[in-house]
Amino acid sequence: MKLEQTADGSYTLYVPELDEHYHSVKGALTESQHIFIDMGLKHATVEEPRILEIGLGTGLNCFLTLMEAEASLRKVHYTGIERYPLDMETISKLDYPAIIGKGHELDYLAIHQAPWGEDVALSPWFTLHKIEGDFTRYAFGKGYDIIYFDAFAPEKQPEMWSQSLFDSLYQVLNEGGILTTYCAKGVVRRMLQAAGFTVERLAGPPGGKREILRATKSNQL
Repeated sequence: MKLEQTADGSYTLYVPELDEHYHSVKGALTESQHIFIDMGLKHATVEEPRILEIGLGTGLNCFLTLMEAEASLRKVHYTGIERYPLDMETISKLDYPAIIGKGHELDYLAIHQAPWGEDVALSPWFTLHKIEGDFTRYAFGKGYDIIYFDAFAPEKQPEMWSQSLFDSLYQVLNEGGILTTYCAKGVVRRMLQAAGFTVERLAGPPGGKREILRATKSNQL
């Protein structure tokens, strides 16, 4: 695994075995902030959202969510599932707090040092529950308001992008819940629609992908 700096100054990881990056090389921070915070968390109206992240990875989406929860004084319960957790040496090299979260250095470390399989209150506004497991084989409980779908691209990990998995994610969302993803491929949009979601194409992050997707579980369904 190789550390690479992206266009906005933040870092990502390159996985040679998959020929894939964890984030957009045009800006890891810019991408995560736009897709998951601005188009996801900030769009949701529920007062105390329960978030599920598919692909905890570097913890960037989680870290940004923690900072937003504290800035907005909005309680968040965050569940993240990851099959291949990163080691602390790699995590320290990413050094996201130096770029985007000065004063939150301990929060970023706490995300990765938190024990697996239990609720951990990292602040009065943010509770984390990490699952070390395989998303394609894991049975989630219901009651989520937001899903960050941040798996590797469909052509790299096709097993993570199937109709049955999107069907199951639809079922675990509360009515009015939303799912955001960077992938705007037609096949993904059609699978989300087949699961029951109302799907929007939205503008992608500045300087990055042209479009992203936001899927909503309609209150009428």
